[in-house]
Amino acid sequence: MTISATTSATTTGTTTTSSSTGSSSLGQADFLRLLTVQMEQQDPFDPVDNKEMLAQMAQFSSLAAMTDVSTTLDQISGKLDLLTAAAAAANSTAE
Repeated sequence: MTISATTSATTTGTTTTSSSTGSSSLGQADFLRLLTVQMEQQDPFDPVDNKEMLAQMAQFSSLAAMTDVSTTLDQISGKLDLLTAAAAAANSTAE
């Protein structure tokens, strides 16, 4: 399977254009968009192998889970920073 470097995809009368934001990583929405376009553009006489499709869906699920974990860890880090700052303030006023 070959994926060419394009910046726009046309699907049933609508055009989706993506622009480079300087980021080298793709997000969850980008992955889902690529998967959807791939399914729309595949040859009906030579569809994507089931194992390959399942692998892509597993990657999508892993991406969603990792995004959730990252968000949770960011929230925990923020709360720990506040707790550390409060403890430092309490120690400086106690002395």
